[in-house]
Amino acid sequence: MSKVEDFLTPEEEQEIVDAICVAEKNTSGEIRVHLEKTTKLDPYDRALEVFNELKMDQTQLKNGVLIYLAVVDKTLVICGDQGINDIVTNTFWDSTKDVMIAHFKNGNFKQGLIDGILRAGEELKQHFPSSEDDTNELSNEISKG
Repeated sequence: MSKVEDFLTPEEEQEIVDAICVAEKNTSGEIRVHLEKTTKLDPYDRALEVFNELKMDQTQLKNGVLIYLAVVDKTLVICGDQGINDIVTNTFWDSTKDVMIAHFKNGNFKQGLIDGILRAGEELKQHFPSSEDDTNELSNEISKG
């Protein structure tokens, strides 16, 4: 793969954005997906860097979740902001990653991302239900580096 743009088709990207909309429908939480080709940093450190670059650390309830993929490195990191990490256990993120990786191993990256997004949305909904005045604080578009 020469470019990160080749990782998903435009149609697959739209299905992922649609999944983010569905996942965020019943929660004030915010979910983003970031794709990049590779990273020279520790993957978790790079995910945190992207988290801050996307201003995910500035949501009102500190309940943003980033799904980070370095596609050539085959690296997946899920990181949540302080508000969500104070509530969910690390095993939740591990089990979400396991579901995603099972799809990835079969080459089904779109479905792996969708399943991870929907699982994160269900967890966010339990702890951060949406309210009447809830606004979408962050873009649902896939960011690329």
